Amino acid sequence: MTARLDPVIVAARRTPIGTAGHAFKATPVDALAAPVLAAVARDLAGPEDLPVDDVVLGNCMGPGGNVARVAALRAGLGRTVPGVTVDRQCGSGLAAILIAAQAVRSGDADRVIAGGAESASTAPVRAHRGGSPYARAPFAPEGHPDPDMGEAAEALGAARGVSRERQDAYAAASHARAVAARAAGRFAAETVPVEGHDRDQRPRPLRAASLARLPAAFVTGGAVTAGNCSPNSDGAAAVALVPERLRDGRPGLRLVAGAVVGCDPALPGWGPVPAVRRLLTRTGVELERVAAVEIVEAFAAQTLAVTDALGLDPLGADAGRVCADGGAIALGHPWGASGAVVVTRLFTRLVRAGAPAGTLGLATAAVGGGLGVAALFEVV
Repeated sequence: MTARLDPVIVAARRTPIGTAGHAFKATPVDALAAPVLAAVARDLAGPEDLPVDDVVLGNCMGPGGNVARVAALRAGLGRTVPGVTVDRQCGSGLAAILIAAQAVRSGDADRVIAGGAESASTAPVRAHRGGSPYARAPFAPEGHPDPDMGEAAEALGAARGVSRERQDAYAAASHARAVAARAAGRFAAETVPVEGHDRDQRPRPLRAASLARLPAAFVTGGAVTAGNCSPNSDGAAAVALVPERLRDGRPGLRLVAGAVVGCDPALPGWGPVPAVRRLLTRTGVELERVAAVEIVEAFAAQTLAVTDALGLDPLGADAGRVCADGGAIALGHPWGASGAVVVTRLFTRLVRAGAPAGTLGLATAAVGGGLGVAALFEVV
């Protein structure tokens, strides 16, 4: 395999992210994804308007029916463009990008759009035939731990000694960074307006005193609150991947490598730690060399447990490296899309900002059931 087939992201876009039940409360998931797919396809178009070979989208709670194909048709990509929908829960968007990259690296596809989409607002109610509705599918079978994510974050935070004060401080910092980034226009180039909405709904200034007054959300007497975790959200994000030989001099993010691992399903938020460690070991890259890190901030407790274990200090020395413009706590967490949102954020932070060739970026996400997904990128 030669470098000519190395997958390179040459375009990346996302919707504004809305809190479930608000901005996009009546917008189905394919209608969220379609404007992003269309925008990425326009960004991808060069001197020759070549067709897209495939669309790979992550989705967790949608209506089925192959969301990727439905969204591709709605986006006007043409009847010949297929589509496949990936479910790796909160890592789905990043997993979709890794799957698309494999097709490019193997030579099976030249132009693939990949990402994720989620509409928590319009997700269907699920029920067993002849039974009552249930909130979610199991992440693990009987005989294995299967905690809800809030309880799991609480357990991980307690196990790793992440205090309530640090969690609240991280949440306040995530919002402050997102508010500053939005005011400075750093989200503008990556955001595709949808139904008249052109900005993320949630980021706002937060006061430490207000956060401190919030009660525990999941475990009595616990530290995880509605203020220091991400909300259920609606949104979509996608990137365009091509082999290096078709990059045509455009700046982009070369996928160096990806990793997917399993971990204890009782502590699913731990997944990024072994995933990132495996990735760095395989590539021989030291974390100190990575200029930008994007973690899906499902919970401040989980994010801090992971960054502590990896030797990162997002509230101190590494504030400019880790989720420097805020993350899911401030922007929102559209589950199947969030892994693609963090890659889109890397594209803006590195490629759109003009980082020099060779600059490294890392994206990672934890997954319900005990998984971690991570990917290392290099500016070209």
